[in-house]
Amino acid sequence: MGRGIAQIAAQAGSEVLLLDSVQGAAERGRDAIVAQWQKLHEKNKFDATQFDLFVSRLQIAGSIEALKGCDLVIEAVIEDIGIKRKLFAEVESVVAPDATLVTNTSSLSVTSIAAGLQHPGRFAGFHFFNPVPLMKVVEVIAGFRTDAGICERLAAYAVQMGHSAVQAQDTPGFIVNHAGRGFGTEALRIVGEGVADFATIDRILKDQAGFRLGPFELMDLTALDVSHPVMESIYHQYYEEPRFRPSVITAQRLAAGALGRKTGAGFYRYVDGAMQQTPEAPAPVIANPVAVWVSPRAARRPDLLKLIHTLGGQLESGATPSPSALILVAPLGFDVTTVAAVERLDATRTVGIDLMIDDAATKRRVLATNPATRRDMRDAAHALFARDGKPVSVIRDSGGFVTQRVIGTIVNIAADMCQQGVCSPADLETAVRLGLGYPQGPLAMGDLYGPTNMLEVLFNLQTVYGDPRYRPSPWLRRRGALGLSLKHEEESITSTASPTP
Repeated sequence: MGRGIAQIAAQAGSEVLLLDSVQGAAERGRDAIVAQWQKLHEKNKFDATQFDLFVSRLQIAGSIEALKGCDLVIEAVIEDIGIKRKLFAEVESVVAPDATLVTNTSSLSVTSIAAGLQHPGRFAGFHFFNPVPLMKVVEVIAGFRTDAGICERLAAYAVQMGHSAVQAQDTPGFIVNHAGRGFGTEALRIVGEGVADFATIDRILKDQAGFRLGPFELMDLTALDVSHPVMESIYHQYYEEPRFRPSVITAQRLAAGALGRKTGAGFYRYVDGAMQQTPEAPAPVIANPVAVWVSPRAARRPDLLKLIHTLGGQLESGATPSPSALILVAPLGFDVTTVAAVERLDATRTVGIDLMIDDAATKRRVLATNPATRRDMRDAAHALFARDGKPVSVIRDSGGFVTQRVIGTIVNIAADMCQQGVCSPADLETAVRLGLGYPQGPLAMGDLYGPTNMLEVLFNLQTVYGDPRYRPSPWLRRRGALGLSLKHEEESITSTASPTP
């Protein structure tokens, strides 16, 4: 992390001093940066004159005292608040009174780190992401006593370095790590309920919702010794907020040393760095297709009827299904069991399909059985929806299937961040797109699938599970009820003193 920050700072025109407490580490860091510049030069990213200029800006500091003339000191040591406080106390005793001091912490309170400083007003958070030259976003975090001008200057410097700066309040996880809580934790809950396995959930979220990596692929990539402690840290810092509840699944795997790609085994196995994955089973072949009856309460019912017709299915149009028909439901947030019970359908013939997202916009269809669904009805539904070659995943019953649950949780957490004033909606969208690589920012995602749909999914999930984890944020609830964009910000309210009579 420190190397990456030093690299882009030198490229931006700054004279950079590298300091490390480990003997020889700063020299090795400088050599690595120069080697990286050499590769970029060989690829014609910049010429020889620029290469020499960048190298000349990068020097080694032999001690803390060598930082005396620095205008800006960026700390990138381990996530230990005691070590950080001790370091900044030493730095503050050396640098000029107007020098800016910043921490690259990803999880610790900026205010707490600055608490021991004589001049906490010049201290802020400046959080980069690895690999720094490629991850083009920086979180600028104001502590409780940080001067406003400090954050403005840091944001301008981030832009000078070629990055986008987003402003965040000093809250656990700031923007990116806070907003990212829903993706992995909800997927872990789905696995924990036995709804589907890791690979199936990854396939669904990539193919149906457009994520570049599934949550379990991502956790294998980042490694559980990194991701699980972050889950626990944010959960406890928010005083056991149910939305951030960690999972025993990752705790057990962490204890077992199944950390992911770097250990050769995690949620997947890796051979020579390549992920090993079992191929999907082919769709069943049905000799005598059954008639299909669609619930009148199904989400996107006209689209579903059209799809079945396009696939060559035999549709029933009666008010109730015939005794041998496959019964299809398409709930938002509810599970198939609840729908079958409420609508008094024959559960043995009832299968659910997730239609929150337009079928034309997805690369995979997802079906869900209930505990009573007969095998022949499950196979009939699977065969029907696989006729055009689009992959089909069949999962066990779950409120909200997979995509509804995960996207609903992501959108809800993002909406509540806006409600809390952690950051602006615009900065939230930028930070998540650049920092997490989601297909859209979470608020744009909620707008795409419909704030009222998101609200319905969450209300119904809360009904099914009775878990406050799914309670809708006031930001989402009010905008969904009024038909407003989730990016909509209210006019500011300012109090005005009454004129003196």
